[in-house]
Amino acid sequence: MPTTIRFLVPLLASLQLSPPAWADESLGIDGLHLVPFASAEGLNRLTRTSSRDDFAPLANQFEAQATIAFCGPTSAAIVLNALRPQGNEAPRDRSRLRSEDARYLPPSLELTVPRYTQESVIATGRKTRAQVFGEPATINGKTVSDGGYQLRQLDQVLQAHALSTHLVIADERVTDNDIRRDLIDNLNRPGDYVIVNYRRAAVGQSGGGHISPLAAYDATSDSVLVLDVNPSHYPWVWMPLSTLIRGMRTTDVSENRGYILVQDQPRSLLR
Repeated sequence: MPTTIRFLVPLLASLQLSPPAWADESLGIDGLHLVPFASAEGLNRLTRTSSRDDFAPLANQFEAQATIAFCGPTSAAIVLNALRPQGNEAPRDRSRLRSEDARYLPPSLELTVPRYTQESVIATGRKTRAQVFGEPATINGKTVSDGGYQLRQLDQVLQAHALSTHLVIADERVTDNDIRRDLIDNLNRPGDYVIVNYRRAAVGQSGGGHISPLAAYDATSDSVLVLDVNPSHYPWVWMPLSTLIRGMRTTDVSENRGYILVQDQPRSLLR
């Protein structure tokens, strides 16, 4: 076991001085068995699996979504920061600064750090901020209120940041085995990531459509670790792969949900 994981798992376990009520119980309904990451079983799965190369980079860059509509841009920001941890191409987002914040600092001091944020991700998309929050827009000739992000809309945002993506819609043209192979292969490789779009109600949770990155696969339980970007609603959770596939095979505004495989472009193409 890598030194980092040997150190991390006992540390996380030691922090559970007063574990929440759900920490050692499965979440969900209808026998869907969603296991919280912070439970003893959840930590054990991370310890024993070899398919965890994505966990440390994503966990290091993790942030919670700022609003209910931001699960897509939050997932994109986490993945962008994991792919480009040095921030060489990242913008300097000043959206959270107030006019008086630099009052007592030297004029030469830049308060921001180069980092992809939920706000900077939204600014690169074709969808306006107002549309993200539900302003009606014309889609396929129809005027609809389309809050948040459909998977194709998020894929366009990722490509706008010069990322290489492979979008898969989980419809009848794609078999469960195809999906399993894509997700497991991705989680077995370092340096690329997967973002999933599923319906919460279909996986035993309350709520509608949701987007988050995956961080690991445990073959023993045949489950994937979902780094839920709305942890105030649900914690990071190990979800059976069959349950996730069920959640992706649900209809969004115009088509089924699915997933995006993401990797960075060669450095030469980013200049």
